[in-house]
Amino acid sequence: MLNQEKLNTNHTKDDNTKSVTETTTTKKSILPKVLIGLLVILIAVYLGIAFYFSNHYYLNTTIGEINCSKKTVDYIVDKNSNSVKNYSLKVIDKDNNTYDINCSDIDYKYSSTGEEEKILKSQNPFLWPVCLFKSSAYTMKSSVSFDSKKLKDKIKSFSFFDEDKIEEPTDAHIEIAKDGYKLIRANVGNSPILKNIMTVVTKALNAQDDSVKLNDSCYKQPKVKDNDKSIVKITKKIDSYCKAKITYDFEDTKETISSDDITAMMDITADGKVTLSKAKVASYVQSLASKYNTFGRVRDFKTSLGDTIKIGGGDYGWVIDKAKEADKLYQNLMNKKSVTRKPVYQQTALYRGKNDIGNTYIEIDFTHQHLYYYKDGQLVTQSDIVTGNINRNNGTPDGVYKIVYKQSPATLVGENYQSAVQYFMPFAYNVGIHDANWRSSFGGSIYKSSGSHGCVNVPPAFAKDLYKIVEKGTPVVAYYREPVRLTAENAKISNAFSYVDTSKPGAMSRAQKTAVAANGQ
Repeated sequence: MLNQEKLNTNHTKDDNTKSVTETTTTKKSILPKVLIGLLVILIAVYLGIAFYFSNHYYLNTTIGEINCSKKTVDYIVDKNSNSVKNYSLKVIDKDNNTYDINCSDIDYKYSSTGEEEKILKSQNPFLWPVCLFKSSAYTMKSSVSFDSKKLKDKIKSFSFFDEDKIEEPTDAHIEIAKDGYKLIRANVGNSPILKNIMTVVTKALNAQDDSVKLNDSCYKQPKVKDNDKSIVKITKKIDSYCKAKITYDFEDTKETISSDDITAMMDITADGKVTLSKAKVASYVQSLASKYNTFGRVRDFKTSLGDTIKIGGGDYGWVIDKAKEADKLYQNLMNKKSVTRKPVYQQTALYRGKNDIGNTYIEIDFTHQHLYYYKDGQLVTQSDIVTGNINRNNGTPDGVYKIVYKQSPATLVGENYQSAVQYFMPFAYNVGIHDANWRSSFGGSIYKSSGSHGCVNVPPAFAKDLYKIVEKGTPVVAYYREPVRLTAENAKISNAFSYVDTSKPGAMSRAQKTAVAANGQ
C-alpha cells in the first residue's frame, strides 16, 4: 500500500514538473511575439506621427507671432491673409497731421511667397520627437502686395499736396540793410516729394507697420543751411571791410563811418561773392554832402537891426566834391585801413559849424538900402546904397555869397551900357559892389525907380575905404525884407533866393516857400 502511494506521489511530481516545463516553454515562445507586436505598433505610431508632421508643423513651432503647432501651411496662409484684411497705415506729416491708408484703398492683401512651405519642409517629419523637448521659432519676410498706382493716387490726395498749402523752401542768406547785415535763416517749408514719400510709405506697408512719420527726405530742403560754409565766408568778408575805421574831420566835429554804414555799401552776388559797391559808396557820400554841405542852405541870420531873418540861396558855403570823395572813400575801404581826414571839397567857406558865415562879413539890407561891414563881430563901416531897379526887373540877387575877387579900376559892360568904376568887388555872378560917382544921393527908395542894372552902388569914398579892408572870400549876406520876384538871368545864375522861374506857371521862389513853411501854411 505504501509502495503504491509512493508510486502515486512520484507520478504526481513528474506530472507537475512536466507542466511547469511546458508553461515555461510557452512563455518563451510568446514574449518575442509580444515584443515584435509592440515594436510594430510603435513603428506604426512613429510613422503615423511622422506622416502627420509631413504636412503639419512641429509642436512648439512659431512663425513670427503665430503659434503654428500642429497647423498646416494652408492654415498659416489663411491666418496671414485674414490678419491684413483690417490693416491700415497711419501716415504722419511734418506738422503731425495724420492720414489713413486702408486696405481697400490700394488693394492691399497677403501674398504668400512660399516661405510657409519652406519652413515646413525644413522640419524633418522623422525627427518629430525632437519637438517634444525643443521649441522652434522662425521669422518670415512680410509677403504683401498692393496696387502702386492706387497708392500714388491716394498719397497725392492728401492735403499736404494742395498747391495753396505748399510752401517752397528758401535758402539761408545774408541780407544787407541800413543797420548792417543779418542772417535770414533757411526755411524748410513743406513742399513734398512724391517719389520719396512713396518709398517711405511702401517700406512701411511691406513691414505692416501701424504708422510712419514722413522724414526730411520726403520734403524739399534748402540748398543753403544756416551754418553753410558760404554763409560763414560772406560774414567774414563783410567783417574784414568793417575793420577799417574811416573818420571825417569837419573841424568843429568828427564823424566816423560805422560798421553798419560800411556793411550797407556791400553787394552780395547770387553766387555769394561780396563786393564793395561803388554806387553805394557814392550814395553814402551823397548823404554826407546832404548833411554837411552848406551851399545854398537856408540860414537864420541876425541882422544889424536886431531881428532874425531866414536867408538862403547864393553860392557861399561848403561843398563836398562828391565824385572825388567817393573815389577816395572807395580806396580807403578797399585798403581796409583806419584813417582820419577831411573830405575832398569842391568849395570851402571861411568857417565850419552852424554859423559858417562867421563874424566877419558884409551885410546888405535891400529893403532899407543899407550896407554894413563887420570885422570879428564889430561894425567897422556902413553906408546907404542904391541897388538894382526892381521895377525894371534888375533887382539885385539875394542870398549868401562871397567876394569873388577885387578889381581896381574896372569897366562894367552890360547889354546897353559901359561904365568905368574905380573899385569893383563882385559877389553874385556879374553883380558886385562898386563906386558910383554919377550919383549924388543914396538910400531911401531910389532903387525902386532909378536903381542900378543890378549892382550895389556906393559912394566913391566909401567904396575906396571898403576896398582897402575887405578881403577876397569875405561872406556877403544880401536880403530883402519884403517879397520880391527876381526873374533876370543873373538872378537865376547866381542862385538868388527870390528867383522865380517864370516858365513854370504858379512857380514860387525859395524865399516864398520858406516864408510859407515858416507861417505853417
